[in-house]
Amino acid sequence: MGKPTPMLRIVALPGDGIGREIIPPALHLIDVLARRLGGFAISVEERLDCGAAYYAESGKDCSAEAFEAARRADAILLGAMGLPSIRLPSGTEVAPHLRMREAFALSAGVRPVKAFPNTPRRLLDERAQAIDFVVLRESSEGLFHTQGRGEVVDDREAREVLLITRPVTERLCDTAFAIARKRKARGGKGRVTCVDKANVFRAFAFFRKIFDERAAMHPDIRADHSYVDAMALELVRRPWEFDVLVMENMFGDILSDLGGGLVGGMGMAPCAELGPDHGLFQPAHGSAPDIAGQDKANPTATFLSAAMMLDWLSDRHGIPQLAEAAGLLERAIERAFAERRLRPMEFGGDQGLRAATAAVEEMLLQV
Repeated sequence: MGKPTPMLRIVALPGDGIGREIIPPALHLIDVLARRLGGFAISVEERLDCGAAYYAESGKDCSAEAFEAARRADAILLGAMGLPSIRLPSGTEVAPHLRMREAFALSAGVRPVKAFPNTPRRLLDERAQAIDFVVLRESSEGLFHTQGRGEVVDDREAREVLLITRPVTERLCDTAFAIARKRKARGGKGRVTCVDKANVFRAFAFFRKIFDERAAMHPDIRADHSYVDAMALELVRRPWEFDVLVMENMFGDILSDLGGGLVGGMGMAPCAELGPDHGLFQPAHGSAPDIAGQDKANPTATFLSAAMMLDWLSDRHGIPQLAEAAGLLERAIERAFAERRLRPMEFGGDQGLRAATAAVEEMLLQV
C-alpha cells in the first residue's frame, strides 16, 4: 500500500464585501489542482462569523470559535475584512486579522510585486515589464504596535509608539534572506535591501544594525540599504532593479501599495503573513463594497495568494505536489494574461469574477 494522501486543513475567512465572492473561486481552483496532481488533499472550514458585517450583528469582530479554528488550521485563507460604514468606538475599521497577526506571531508580511503580461503599465519604460520584487513588511510592531491603544490627550494631541524588537527583527531579516535565496535559485537577483529611516530615528538605526548582523550570516546574498524616502523615489525610477525589500510595518504598508500600483492595481497584489507556526494568506486589497454582488471583482490577487499558500504548505509539510500546484497556478495566470484570455474589469476588460475564474481554470488544464 502507498502512503496515505496528506489531508491539510484550511480555514477560509471570506470576511466582507467582495471577500465573500473571491474566496470560493480560489478554493475551487485549489480543488482542481488537487484532483489533477494528487499527493495532497485540502479540507476547508469556511467561517462567516468574522469581520465587519459580523460585528454589526454581534458586537464582536470575530467569534471565539472562528478565531480558534484559525489558530488550529494548517493555513488561513482570508478574503477582505472591514466596511467603511462600520466602525469601532475608536473610529477605526473592524479588522480582526490585525489581532491574528499579534496572537499568531504573524510578523513577516510578504508582498510580491510582479508585472504580468497585458496588464496596465504605469511606467512607460520597457524595462517595467521586468518588475519582479518582494516587499517584506514587518507586521506586528513598528507604528502598528499600539493599534487600538493609541493615546489621545484632551482632544488636542494624539500619540502612537513605534516599537522595534530584536527577536522579531532577526526573524524578519532571516526570512528576507531565505526568500532571496529561494528566488535566486529560480533565477532571481539574490539581493536584499534594508529600507529604513536610520538617519533620523534611533529605532530605525537599531533595525539597520540588526539587519547588518543577520546579513553577515548570509554571505551568498547581496545586502544593501536605502532610506524609505529614497526608496519611494527609486520604485518610480527603476523598480526592475530590486529583489527583496525588508522594512518596518508602516513603511511596508505604504510601499507595498505603491508596488501594486506599478503593476496594475491592488487586484494584482497578493499577500502572505507568516509566523513560526502559522500562515495567513490574503489579497492586499480591501472589501470594495461599492462593487460587491455585481460580479465585477478581479480575483487575481486572491488566486496568487492561494498559490503562495500552497507553496508555503509545501515547504512546511514536505509535499512537493503542493509546490507544483503553486507553480501551475501562477503560470496559468501569467499565460492567461499573455494570451488575453484573462481580462478583468478592473483593467477595462469585459470579464467579471465568474468569467475570469473560468479563464484561469481553462488555462490550468493546459499548462
